[in-house]
Amino acid sequence: MIEPGKLFQLEGGQKRRKLALTFGALERDIQGIAEKGTEYSFKSLPRAEYIKQVVKVLLKDPKLEENAAEELKRLISQEPIDELRVCNYARNQLLSLIGTFPAEWDLIIAPHASPVDEEGIVKQREFFPGVAVYAEDIRSPFNLGSIFRSAEAMGAEKVYISPFCTDPEQSRAIRSGMGCIETLGYTRCALNELPKDIPIFALETGGTDINEFKFPKEGICIIGSEELGVSPEALNIATYGRVTIPMKGLKASLNVGVAFGILMQKWVESLEKDSNN
Repeated sequence: MIEPGKLFQLEGGQKRRKLALTFGALERDIQGIAEKGTEYSFKSLPRAEYIKQVVKVLLKDPKLEENAAEELKRLISQEPIDELRVCNYARNQLLSLIGTFPAEWDLIIAPHASPVDEEGIVKQREFFPGVAVYAEDIRSPFNLGSIFRSAEAMGAEKVYISPFCTDPEQSRAIRSGMGCIETLGYTRCALNELPKDIPIFALETGGTDINEFKFPKEGICIIGSEELGVSPEALNIATYGRVTIPMKGLKASLNVGVAFGILMQKWVESLEKDSNN
């Protein structure tokens, strides 16, 4: 951390970059995920007071918009101040001034539940037996991580990925997966290597409305690439059918990770309804 007085002495772009880095470090410290050696360490100055002083440095920036300045003043006037919200708002205003907007991999993610207990034993994960997804040629690591995250959250048992799917071990996939890639694991295989004894269906346009589709109690849902959708070969083996999400917009298009999340919610609703009957 840099002393507020030194931050005042910096000029223009350098000051903004240092401030942005400082607020980012503070966010991580507040959430308990600060890198070793970057923890807040000014013993004579409470962290909340330090944040207020650093915000006052930002308030001196002539390019800071008036409405943003007023919001910062409001945030630091509260008692106690919401340290995390103040730092996050200030950092994003700085990134806007610098001309750099936060990409997904820049976001400071709050800690998530550990898959192991205090004794280092892996926790038992609840899932719907036989519920699986096959990610075919997903190119974006962010999308793949999102698919794993939705699959884990909604109770899928397995994730299969195609030979040309992006690497789940890629850093951006791991980051957007929030630990779910490690928790779930995956099997990389070709279409003809998928299990033959359970229903296989595809999430693709031109199929049965998702509100009318009869989801199987177990099965594999194939989701296709961002650019081309589900391949003809995959559609051929999806003998259980094709499910489609109805849309009304002019573009009528959804991100593949979002579409998969909608599908999983509907599938889970169907499974839970069947179990209650």
